[in-house]
Amino acid sequence: MNLEYSAEYKDFRAQVRRFLAEHWSREDAARQPDPDGMAAFAGAVPLDERATAFRLKAIERGYLYRHVPRRYGGGEQPPDPLKATIIAEEFRRARAPYEMVGQGPSMLVPTLLEHGTEAQKQRFIPGTLLGKIRWCQGYSEPGAGSDLAALRTRAVLEGDSWVVNGQKIWTSSARESDWMFALVRSEPDKPKHDGVSYLLIDMKTSGIEVRPLRQMTGDADFNEVFFDNVRVPAENLVGQRGQGWLVSRSTLKHERAFDGLVMLARALVVHGRPAIQDPVVRSRLAELEARLLANEYQGYRLLTLSARGEEPGLAGLVMKLASTTLGHDIAKLAMDVIGDRALLAPGEPNAPAMGMFGTAYMWSLGVLIAGGTANIQRNIIAERGLGLPRDTRK
Repeated sequence: MNLEYSAEYKDFRAQVRRFLAEHWSREDAARQPDPDGMAAFAGAVPLDERATAFRLKAIERGYLYRHVPRRYGGGEQPPDPLKATIIAEEFRRARAPYEMVGQGPSMLVPTLLEHGTEAQKQRFIPGTLLGKIRWCQGYSEPGAGSDLAALRTRAVLEGDSWVVNGQKIWTSSARESDWMFALVRSEPDKPKHDGVSYLLIDMKTSGIEVRPLRQMTGDADFNEVFFDNVRVPAENLVGQRGQGWLVSRSTLKHERAFDGLVMLARALVVHGRPAIQDPVVRSRLAELEARLLANEYQGYRLLTLSARGEEPGLAGLVMKLASTTLGHDIAKLAMDVIGDRALLAPGEPNAPAMGMFGTAYMWSLGVLIAGGTANIQRNIIAERGLGLPRDTRK
């Protein structure tokens, strides 16, 4: 396996470094959060005037949002996964503001580029890319999580408005968001995968109520959202009426965690000796490291396929399942090594690793579900990737 970049890409890396040296000083970098710290882990990104000005320069140079046309505020560059990887690596090294993290840039923008009207693209994409418009996703409902097509939130067209009634649940950042992109049932008499529409809903609209859901971490990152005769302009429909399921398909750092786990196993004493000397712990660490390396090289494989313009096929389906289960298992072993001290809250003086692994473990349970539960992912891999017969469903 040759992981060396060609001379062309080495020259490109040098160009990126010169740009960063010119436009992002060491003083700028010192004011930004550690990219490996808890704030970055939670998705925090710099959003002040200095960061915005830098992002605009980086977009103009073609380093950020390369897939987005310039007329919508993007960098508009030919697809090149190797250049994209180099840019991400160098921006991280320099602690420079990178692309905004969130469901708006990662999920809504590609959807609007493919299915949105020109007016929708002009109105929403530029502000979303710079973090000026914050989005939440209105998909899951009580009784419609993994089986998302069973959603029951209704939208009835009355004149020039959709009237929405129903409930969404597990909605991340709903209290902080300006807008929601939501799936609603507009044709109730059609089969469940049909008759679903994709709406953009202003979260300040009368009739919307957001209730926080307290998690085991003590935080309330998720919310319930209730719609009581919420009127949404008809122009906020994305794609064709009743084709929201098709539209939604356009939407849908373990190494350091493992290093921290190894340090933890060396530092904590179990049965009178460092945990890393326990044969069971050592066996589990070896298994996790093997999976970690397999995940890393699988990433290189997918990057190579992408660079060649080839479809990943089954390999692409496996990545989400392998990554989320690995993160959970790393956190689970950490909790087993910590033992009773895992009950100490983050920040308590005697909490091992400042309680970081307790929080990571609780988060890992949600990540296993987000974007499709592990069991659903296994079904997709079996049925679509391996061609196995579908489950017998009543």
